[in-house]
Amino acid sequence: MPIEVDTVPAADLTGQGRTVCVTGAGGFIASWLVKRLLQKGYTVRGTVRNPVDPKNDHLRAFDGAADRLVLLRADLMEPETLVAAFTGCDGIFHAASPLTDDPEKMLEPAIRGTNYVLTAAADLGIKRVVFTSTIGTVYMNPNRDPEKPVDDNSWSDIEYCKKTANWYCYAKTIAEQQAFELARQRGVELIVINPVVVLGPLLQTTVNASAAHVLKYLTGSAKTYVNAAQAYVDVRDVAEAHVRVYEAPSACGRYICAEGTTLHRGELCRVLGKLFPEYPVPSKCKDEVNPPAKGYKFTNQRLKDLGMEFVPVLQSIYEIVKSMQEKGMLPVLPTQDDHVLQDKLLLKSS
Repeated sequence: MPIEVDTVPAADLTGQGRTVCVTGAGGFIASWLVKRLLQKGYTVRGTVRNPVDPKNDHLRAFDGAADRLVLLRADLMEPETLVAAFTGCDGIFHAASPLTDDPEKMLEPAIRGTNYVLTAAADLGIKRVVFTSTIGTVYMNPNRDPEKPVDDNSWSDIEYCKKTANWYCYAKTIAEQQAFELARQRGVELIVINPVVVLGPLLQTTVNASAAHVLKYLTGSAKTYVNAAQAYVDVRDVAEAHVRVYEAPSACGRYICAEGTTLHRGELCRVLGKLFPEYPVPSKCKDEVNPPAKGYKFTNQRLKDLGMEFVPVLQSIYEIVKSMQEKGMLPVLPTQDDHVLQDKLLLKSS
C-alpha cells in the first residue's frame, strides 16, 4: 500500500442534497469527517468556537467547501446556539468534546453538552445522531475478564473511573449512557463510535492529544516510556466509520473503532526509533519492576460487517510523524541511515 497523505476513498456522492452538522468541526477527527462528508456530496454545517479564527482555515480549503460548508459559532453549554446550527439538518455528527482529566473542564461540556445536542436534535425532528465517544467508555473496568474481548456491550465502571481520577472516561461514560436513554425517550436513532488511540495525518495546524502522544518520544521530552499498551486506529478510518454508520439504515448502538492490533508503548518507541533514528526516541521503560503490560482484547467486527478495512498501524505512525514535520511541529533532522530508507520503502510497498 503506497503511503499518501490523503488516502480517503473516492467520493460516490451518496450525500448529495442532504445537509448534516458536525460539532467541533475543527478537531482532529472532525476535520477528516468534514472532508469525507464534502467528498460524498453532503452540505455541511460545522460548529466551531470562532468561525473567523485562522486555525479553521484548513476546513475552508477542502474541495467543495466553498459551496457546501458553512462554519457557525456554537457552544455546547449554550443550547440555543446548537438549535441554530442544527436547523435545516438531516443528521448530526456530535464530535465536539474536551479532552482533559480536569473535572471542572470535562464534566459539564461532556455530559450536559451531549444532552443539549440530543435534545436540540429531537426538538427539531432530526432522527439520526452519530456520537464520537471513546474506547475509554468500554474497557475501564477492573473486574472484566482480561481474556475476554471487550465489545459493544462492555462498559467502563464509573466508580473505578472516579476512584482513579480518570475524569475523561468518567464523563464520557456517563454522557454516552445518558445519551442512549435520552435518545430512547425522544425517538432519536443514536449511533456511537468508540475509537481507540487515533493516529494518522493531521489536517489542522495545532498539536492535539494524538500528536502529543507520539511527539514527546521524538523531541527528547520523554526520557522513558510508560509500561502500558494501547490499540490504535487511523483518523481517516474513524471518519469513514462515522459516515458508514450514518448511511447504513440498520446501524445502531456502539461500534469499537480499532485497527486490530495492540502495541506496548515500548513497541511504539521501537517502531519510531527504526523509522526515524535521527530523533532521541527512548529505549527504556519507566517501570523496570513489573512485566510488560498487556493490552485489552477487543473486537471490531461490527465495523468490518459494514465493509470497513483499516489502515495498518505502522502506516498511521509513519504518517503522523511526517505530517508533524510538514506542519513545522517537529524539526526535520538529517539521516543517512540506509536501513531506515529500506524500511520506509518496505512500508510503502506493504
